[in-house]
Amino acid sequence: MSDVKETRFRVGGMDCASCASKIDTAVRRMPGVSEVSVSVTAGTMRVQHDATSDLEAIRRKVSGLGYSVTPAAAVAEKPVAKHVHGPGCNHDHGHGHDHDHPHDHAHGHDHDHEDHDHAGHDHKPKAAVVEGLHGHDHSPSEGPWWKGKKGRLTIFAGAALVVAYGIGHLFPAIETYAFVIAMFVGLVPIARRAIMAALAGTPFSIEMLMTIAAVGAVVINATEEAAAVVFLFLVGELLEGVAAGKARDSIRSLSALVPKTALLEEGGRTTEVPAEALAVGAVILVRPGDRISADGTIIDGESSIDEAPVTGESTPVRKEVGDTVFAGTVNGDAALRVRVTAAAADNTIARVVKLVEEAQESKAPTERFIDRFSKYYTPGVVVVAALVAIIPPLFFGGVWSEWVYKGLAVLLIGCPCALVISTPAAIAAALSAGARRGLLMKGGAVLEGLGKLTAIAFDKTGTLTEGKPVVTDIVAFAAPADEVLRLAAALEAGSSHPLALAILGKAAEGGVVPPVANGSRALGGKGVAATVEGREVFLGSPKAVAETVALSDEVKAATAALNDDGKTVSMLVIDGVLAGAIAMRDEPRPDAAAGLKALKDAGIKTVMLTGDNARTARAVGAKLGIEVRAELMPEDKQRIVGELQREGYVVGKIGDGINDAPALAAANIGIAMGGGTDVALETADAAILHGRVGDVALMTDLSQRTMRNIVQNIVMSLGLKGVFLVTTVIGITGLWPAILADTGATVLVTLNALRLLRPIKG
Repeated sequence: MSDVKETRFRVGGMDCASCASKIDTAVRRMPGVSEVSVSVTAGTMRVQHDATSDLEAIRRKVSGLGYSVTPAAAVAEKPVAKHVHGPGCNHDHGHGHDHDHPHDHAHGHDHDHEDHDHAGHDHKPKAAVVEGLHGHDHSPSEGPWWKGKKGRLTIFAGAALVVAYGIGHLFPAIETYAFVIAMFVGLVPIARRAIMAALAGTPFSIEMLMTIAAVGAVVINATEEAAAVVFLFLVGELLEGVAAGKARDSIRSLSALVPKTALLEEGGRTTEVPAEALAVGAVILVRPGDRISADGTIIDGESSIDEAPVTGESTPVRKEVGDTVFAGTVNGDAALRVRVTAAAADNTIARVVKLVEEAQESKAPTERFIDRFSKYYTPGVVVVAALVAIIPPLFFGGVWSEWVYKGLAVLLIGCPCALVISTPAAIAAALSAGARRGLLMKGGAVLEGLGKLTAIAFDKTGTLTEGKPVVTDIVAFAAPADEVLRLAAALEAGSSHPLALAILGKAAEGGVVPPVANGSRALGGKGVAATVEGREVFLGSPKAVAETVALSDEVKAATAALNDDGKTVSMLVIDGVLAGAIAMRDEPRPDAAAGLKALKDAGIKTVMLTGDNARTARAVGAKLGIEVRAELMPEDKQRIVGELQREGYVVGKIGDGINDAPALAAANIGIAMGGGTDVALETADAAILHGRVGDVALMTDLSQRTMRNIVQNIVMSLGLKGVFLVTTVIGITGLWPAILADTGATVLVTLNALRLLRPIKG
C-alpha cells in the first residue's frame, strides 16, 4: 500500500453530521479515492488516495456541495501506513525498554535487572502539519455568525419574510406571491445543495427533505408556513453552526496560548522574531511573566513555571537548568534562557491539537452504528411520509390537502440531524475536555473502551513511583547522621547515577556542602572510595562492606529491616570503621494511593506488574494497597494480561510509554504515563501527559459520563421525533412545530454534549 497517500483538508461550513455524510459519499465516489474520513467537530477531511486522484476535482466537488475547502497544510500529502489504534489493537506501543531498575550501580547492590526487549517498532505516521496553529484557517461558520454566508442568508431570508408579512397586510391580493418569493430567497441555496448532493450520491439529504416539504406546502397553498419553515430551517442550521464552532474551538484555543513572537538571542543581541520562525537549537530569552514561546530546555536561570494552561497542574512547578519547559506555559519570577527543542509545528501544544483533531476523525463503534442506521432511517422516513400523505385519502376518504400537509410535516420531523450528531458531538467535547486536562485519547473507540475497563495493570517504576530513588533513612552508627550524609555526598559529587543523585539531592535539600574528595575511584561491583579531609572513606553495599568490616547483629538487623521495606542500603566506612548507612527507595507518587483507591471504589481491579525484585515490589505494593506480581520478564507481563482477559476482564495496561511493549499490545487499551514525549503522545492508545495516577480514574469516569451523555442525546432526539410524529398525525401540530422539533432536538443534543467541555476536576 506504499502508493496510497493521504491528504488532509480543512472544510468550512460543516455544521451537522449530515453535512459530513454528504461530503463523505461524494468524495468516496471520486476516482482513485480509497478511504474518506470527515469530522464536523474538527472541521477536517482526510482522503486516502492513489496517484491518479485529482485533488483539485475533489476540492471542486466539495465546494459544489456548498462548503469551503482548503488543504490543511502547504504540503498535505503523506504516505499511509495502514494501522488503526484502538481497543485490542495488536501492536507494539513503544520501544520496549523495560527499566523498572535502570541502573547498575558500582555499589554492587543486588538489583534484579530486567532484560531489554527491543520490540518491533510500529509507529503511527506523523500527521500532516496542521495549518495555522498560531492562526487557524477559520471557515465562515467560525467567525461572528453574521459575517458568514449562512448568517447573511438567514438575515436576508428573515427580512424577506418580514417584508412578505407587511405586503400581505397592505395588499392581501398578492399575499401568496409575496410569501412564495420570500420562501425562494432561502430555498434556492438549499435546493441547489440538495440537487448537488443527489448528483453526488446522497438523494435523501436533509436539504432534499426540506425542499420537498417547502415546495409541497406551496402546492397545497400553505405559502406562509412554507416561507416560515424555510427561515426556521436556516436559523436551525445557524444555531448548529455556532454550537459546532464552540466544540471545534475548545481544543484549538490551546494553540492561542503560544505567543506569536519570541526574544531570540543571536550574536550577543536579543531580537524579537515570529515564534513560528524559531529553529531547533535556537536560544530564546523568557522574561518573568512572559509565556514561553517554544518547547525547550533551560540553559540558564531558575524559576517557577505555571503549567496549568497546558497540563492542568494547579500549582507552579520549580524548574532549573536542564529541565524541560513547554510552549504556552508562563514563566514566574526570574528570567530564563531556553534552548529550543521543537519547531512550532512540533511543540507539545501543536501535537496535542493535531492528535485530538485526528482522534475526532476516528469514529467510535456507537457512531459507526448510528451512521449505518441513518442510511436506512432517512429513506424510511420518506416512505412513512408518503404513506401518511397517500393512504388516508385513497382508502379512507381523507382530504388530500390535509394529509399531504401532515405527510410534509412528517418529512421535516424525520430529519436525522439530531440523531446523527448525538454521538460525535459528545465524543468531540469529551476528547477536548480531556486534552485540556492532559488526558489524550486516540479517537472515539478508545474513549468508549476506557469506560468498559474492569482491570488495570500498572507498571511500577515511573508510573506508580516517581522513577528515581530518594533518601528515606540515614542511620548513624559511629558518626552523626549529618556527617554520614556530608561524606557520602563528597564521594558521589559529579556522579549521574540515580543513587548518587539521591544522596546529592538530600544533601542539597539540607543545605549540606560536601567537602572535596581526592583520589576518587570506583571499585567494580562494590562501591566508591576516596580520601576526604585526610580520612579514607568508602561507600558501598552491605555485602562489600562486610568483606572488610565485621557487622554486628544489631547492624545486620537494622539493614534487614530496611531491605524488607524495599529500600536499598549503602554503608559508609571511615578509616576502617562503620560510620553509618543511607537507605534509599523509589517512592510512590504522592497521589498514587488515592488514585488506586478511586479505581477500586469504581469496581476496577488493579495489579502491579514489575520486573523489580519481589521484596521492593511488595513494600511499594503494601504502601499503596495493590496486588503485586514481581520479577517479571516482558513476556510474563504479556502472559498475565492475557490471563486476566481469559478470566473475563477488560484490561488496561499503564506504563511510561517506552517499555512493556508486549503487555501494552496485548491489553485492550494501552495508556502511556507522563512527559509529553513523542513516544507517549504517538504510540499508545491514550496518554496521561503529567503522570498523575489519579488521572486514570478521571479518564475512565470521563468515558462513562460520555457514554451516558450519548444515551441521553439519542433518547432526546428520538423521543422528540416520536412525540411530534404522533401529534402531527392526529392533527395537533403542523409544519412549524415539525421544523422546530428537528432544529430544537439538534440544538438540545449539541448543548447537552457541550456540558462535557466543563473542566475536569480531580
